Amino acid sequence: MLAIKASVDDDQEPGRFLLTGSANLATIPAIADSLAGRMAVIPLLPFAQAEIRSSPGLMLDRLFAGEEPAIKGEVVLGKELMSMVLAGGYPEALRRTTSARRVSWLEDYVSLILDRDVRDIANIDQLDRLPRLMNILAEHAGQLINNSSFGSALGLSGVTAQKYIAILERLFLIKTLVPWSNNRLSRLVKTPKLHFIDTGLLAALREDELARLTDDKTRFGALLESFVVSELMKLASWSERRVSFSHYRTKDLDEVDVVIEDRRGRIIGIEVKASATVKTDDFRGLRQLQAAVGDRFVRGLVLHDHDRITPFAERLQAAPLSILWSM
Repeated sequence: MLAIKASVDDDQEPGRFLLTGSANLATIPAIADSLAGRMAVIPLLPFAQAEIRSSPGLMLDRLFAGEEPAIKGEVVLGKELMSMVLAGGYPEALRRTTSARRVSWLEDYVSLILDRDVRDIANIDQLDRLPRLMNILAEHAGQLINNSSFGSALGLSGVTAQKYIAILERLFLIKTLVPWSNNRLSRLVKTPKLHFIDTGLLAALREDELARLTDDKTRFGALLESFVVSELMKLASWSERRVSFSHYRTKDLDEVDVVIEDRRGRIIGIEVKASATVKTDDFRGLRQLQAAVGDRFVRGLVLHDHDRITPFAERLQAAPLSILWSM
């Protein structure tokens, strides 16, 4: 890194070096220099559906610009939607033509990362606990993080479990959504929520297959929520608008799965449902969020397995999940 630093200082033509890896370079202790001010950091997440389908992928920009939700092109529904979520977005996994070959690749991928890449970014004595922790986290995807519970299942302290989870996040395997906060609301839950970056990997860890999810839509709901979070992160990664992600949940269990906030404090709320039908009650968390932020509330959407956009109130609509890549 010091040699690259010297070379860049001598010749500042951009694009001469491309540094890639499965871990966040800035978090690796062995790196001698951060190259701050000399490099741009580009998170390269698994393929978004917008990339796979060669569609614009401008939903966040258009919604924040005040445009109404719109669907263009084919809507993905039912078993096709499940299959898409199960496949995930890792390019090499998508090259595999059967689910068995994809699962095999994904299992090898996570095994190699946990066995080798973890050593580069942290000094961990009990590496053998990480695969078991990944399996536990997979079963709790879409739920609030409970470090004490995760740790006790592995014979670890809650503090150690929290440290391990932070490492997995730095390896781009999981994503924790911080709780949204507002001074006007005092009964908000202040615990982060757990998601996986890639639902193909999540499904492989949970041993979820199409037949199993068809019989158990509740189990599909956890996968689908992580899928939406991941897709939104990907849309944000190429947007010129800087946004942050959080979740909203009250002690009365009213919630909004994803709260997206731009630098101006404007907010879009996203709730995810695996069902084809949406009820007025499904907007309860979004209505609370709308009332709390007032004019800063741009849009509230319930994304679900359907083919039409349905208005429920001012700036509140139910929309197909396909809106994530069709706008």
